[in-house]
Amino acid sequence: MKIYAAQFVIHSNFPVSPSLPNLRPQISNMSASAEVKRITTNTLQKMKSSGTKISMITAYDFSFAKIFDAAGVDVILVGDSASNVMAGHETTLPITLDQMIYHASSVIRGAARCLVVVDLPFGSYQSNSDIALASAIRIMKETGAHAVKMEGGEEVIESMKRIIDAGIPVMGHLGLTPQSIYKFGTYNVRAKEKTEAEKLKKDAGMLEEAGCFAIVLEKIPAVLAKEVSQSLDIPTIGIGAGSDCDGQVLVMHDMLGINTEFKPRFLRQYLNLHEQITKAVQHYVQDVRSNDFPNQSESY
Repeated sequence: MKIYAAQFVIHSNFPVSPSLPNLRPQISNMSASAEVKRITTNTLQKMKSSGTKISMITAYDFSFAKIFDAAGVDVILVGDSASNVMAGHETTLPITLDQMIYHASSVIRGAARCLVVVDLPFGSYQSNSDIALASAIRIMKETGAHAVKMEGGEEVIESMKRIIDAGIPVMGHLGLTPQSIYKFGTYNVRAKEKTEAEKLKKDAGMLEEAGCFAIVLEKIPAVLAKEVSQSLDIPTIGIGAGSDCDGQVLVMHDMLGINTEFKPRFLRQYLNLHEQITKAVQHYVQDVRSNDFPNQSESY
C-alpha cells in the first residue's frame, strides 16, 4: 500500500477511485511532507550568494532537534559542547567519539529538513589522517549525519583533505577553538594581534582551498571576521565574531537560558528557561505534597 500511495504523490493527476476515500487524507499528508526539502551544503552556498543569513544552533537529543527543525533553523550542530552542557565537564576535551555518535544519532531522528553537522571530538582526528578519516566515516555511517566539523587550520589540513576526498563534507572552525583551550590558557578574544590575525586569514584560505563548505569563526574581532567573510566564496558562521559573517550559531543551553552562569558579551538570551523550569517543578512538588496532583480527572 505504501508503494501505491507514493505513486499517487508523484503523479498528482492520477484519478483516485471513489471506492477508496480513505486514501485521500493519506495522499494529502504525503504530498505536504514531500514539499519539505532538506537543506544541504549547496543550500548554504546559495544563501551566501543571495545575502541570506544562515541560522545555526546546537542540539544534542531528539526532542530539541525536532523543535528547532520545525522552528525553521537552517543548521543543527551536534557540538562537542555536549561535554559541558550535557555531561558537566569543564571543557570539551573529555567527550568521546562514541558519545558524539550517540548524541548525533538522536538528533538526526528529529531533524526532517535541517543540515546536521557533527563535531569530531578531541583526539579523533589530530594525531594522523588515517584516524581522522576513520572517525569521520564512523559518524557518517552510524548517525546518518550530513557533515562533520573540525577545529584548526594548517595543522589539520591533511586530515581535512582526506575526509573531503572521501566524499564527506567538512565545516572548519577557526579563532577560539575550545579543543585547544589548554594551549590558549584563556577564553579571551583571539586574533587581536596582527600575527595571529594573518595566520587566521591564511588558514581560512587553506580551508576553502581544501574543500570545506563553511567555516565557523569564534570570538575574533568583528573587523577581521568581516574581512575573512568577504574574502571567501564559502559561508562563514560567527559566534562572537560580529554581524558581517554569513550566519550565526549559539549553544542552545545559553540562548534559551538553561545555563544561566555563562553570560559572554556575544550571547543574546532569548528565554529564561532555568527560571521557568524551576518554578514549574516547584509547583509540581507542591501539588504532589498537598495531594492536589493527581486529581479525580487525572485518575483512571
